[in-house]
Amino acid sequence: MARSLAARIAVAFAILSLALLVGVGGVLFLGLKTLHTEAQDARLSDLADGLAARTRQLVTEGARPGDIVVALRADIPDGIAVTFRTADGRLVRIGTDGPAQPVDADPTSATGAIAHGAAVDVQGRALRYALVSIRPQATVGAARAVILSAPDVSTELAARDVIRTLPIVVVVLLVVGVPIGWLLWRSVARPLRALSDATATVPGGSAALVPVGGPTEIRELTDHFNRMMTELERRRQEEADLLANLRHDLRTPLTVIGGFALALGDGTATGPDAARAAAAIAEEADRLGRMLEELDTADAATSGMLHPEVLEAHAVVAEAVARFASTAEAAGITLTAGADTDGPGSRGPDDSGSGATSGADVAAAAGRASSAPRLLFSADPMAVDRILANLVENALAAVGHGGTVVVAVDPDPPSADPRRRGRVPRAAAQPSGLRFSVTDDGPGFPPGTRDRVFERFFRADPARTPPGSGLGLSIVRDLARAHGGDAWAEDVEPHGGRVIVRLPSIPDAPVTRAVGDP
Repeated sequence: MARSLAARIAVAFAILSLALLVGVGGVLFLGLKTLHTEAQDARLSDLADGLAARTRQLVTEGARPGDIVVALRADIPDGIAVTFRTADGRLVRIGTDGPAQPVDADPTSATGAIAHGAAVDVQGRALRYALVSIRPQATVGAARAVILSAPDVSTELAARDVIRTLPIVVVVLLVVGVPIGWLLWRSVARPLRALSDATATVPGGSAALVPVGGPTEIRELTDHFNRMMTELERRRQEEADLLANLRHDLRTPLTVIGGFALALGDGTATGPDAARAAAAIAEEADRLGRMLEELDTADAATSGMLHPEVLEAHAVVAEAVARFASTAEAAGITLTAGADTDGPGSRGPDDSGSGATSGADVAAAAGRASSAPRLLFSADPMAVDRILANLVENALAAVGHGGTVVVAVDPDPPSADPRRRGRVPRAAAQPSGLRFSVTDDGPGFPPGTRDRVFERFFRADPARTPPGSGLGLSIVRDLARAHGGDAWAEDVEPHGGRVIVRLPSIPDAPVTRAVGDP
């Protein structure tokens, strides 16, 4: 089997052409053979018509078969044999030509009727004959039929005609098939060659998008390749940014650890200074540990390593607020669990508008009661805990003394998801999804950063070096999307910010584990 596409197309074309030649040649041969046979029979019939009357006259006059042959021989063209079939079935012929065996005639045939058929002569050659019935005579040995025969040359003539015709068919195949094969090769091989050349440059990181062209299958393949390259380039850029950010975020704790370790080793730090140095080393080591833990969490989210259970949303929020209550109290921040500040109709990530809410709404939400009908949803408990923990930690870091942070959960309204707009909400009591939101009255998100805050290691204010790793919101979005949901950020007017996480709900089902239930 040929290895290249062009060679395979050529081989396929050659095989198809050969099959076509054999088919056309076979059909032509059969048709031409039939035509030549009919032409030969017609010639014998014409001769038989002319001889029939003369033969009947001679028979009436009492001529013997041999005498009849001699009398008619001058009227018979060369290559035509004359044979008489007598009343007793014998064959009387001149020479060795003619049928070797008696030729059957229909006894009911009318006088002068002509019958055609095939026979074999004494030498085994194929013959075509025309048999003319003669009126029966009372005399013994009188001729009953005259047979004109000639060698069957229809096969040779048909083969000769086919041999003359096939070169014309070959020329037509070449004139029509070669351009078609070339166009086929051009439309398939060239895009594939472009894909092959582009693929060869992928390991070096310099692959470019390939122009889309060719048949539908090739266009789909090229489109998939281009999308793969776009995603690969994005991932490469993310990896480059990740490494750059890791180098940046690791440099500070390593410098602190190295400096204080050196001070402890050479005795520069003694007494209270030694204790502070040890505490600083422990703090930076803990920071490195948290960074590694968050990287593991981000990898687990993107790999889909989740174990969902049925949870109760209000209990999850209450636990998150209780967990950070002491931290918020120590910082002079009001942390509460309440309803979403905009209510169930808050906008989603694809809705129009700025997504801003007044600070009065934040204060009002802080005083709302957390009691509400049970909202069930299916999610990994540890993932949900991490989502709320990261959001609350970011909010607490964003607000100052006297600030407010509200953690809320509400049913996901149909209008928040553009895929469900215009559809009738489900009649069941259980909503199609839930929204967890954390709202603060801090400085909010700088212009143009509401989408970028979910990138790994991104910091809205590069001049500020917070204690976090820069992975918090990235982990939030990864975990939300791993559950089939999403996360987005909004600004709150006159100042403040909100991060909303949408998670899919579940139909009414028994609760396997409700966080916060006794």
